[in-house]
Amino acid sequence: MLFIPHDMLPHFENMIYLPMVIKILERDRETIEISPFKLKGPYVDIVENALKIARTELKKTNIYARNRNMKLIKKSKDSTFTEYAFVHGDNEDTRRYLNVRLRNHTEELMSIYFEKGILNNERKTTANL
Repeated sequence: MLFIPHDMLPHFENMIYLPMVIKILERDRETIEISPFKLKGPYVDIVENALKIARTELKKTNIYARNRNMKLIKKSKDSTFTEYAFVHGDNEDTRRYLNVRLRNHTEELMSIYFEKGILNNERKTTANL
C-alpha cells in the first residue's frame, strides 16, 4: 500500500542515488589525479563539472525534502537487496531495491552527469573564444 505521494518518489530516489554518484565521482577524481596520465586536466574537468551538477541537484533535493518533512532511512542490506523507508510526516513506505538495479541506475546517472558536464564545459569554452 502506497502512503507516499507519487510526485515525491523521484525526490526520494534522488536521495538514494545522488550520494552514490557523488561518492563514486569523488573517488574517480582522486584516481585520475594520482594516475600516470600526461594530461589530467580534461579528465578532471569533466568529473568536476559532473560533480558540481550532481551536488547542486542533491542540494535542491535536500531542500525539497526538508520543506516537506521527508526522510530516507536505509533499513537493511544483503547481497541481493537494499531496503529503504520513505518517511513523509507520519506515513512510511518501505521499498526494496535490487543492488544490481542500484548499481546500473547509478552508472546511467553518471553518464548523464558526464554529458551535462561536457556540455557545460563546451559552453564555457565557446564563451571564452
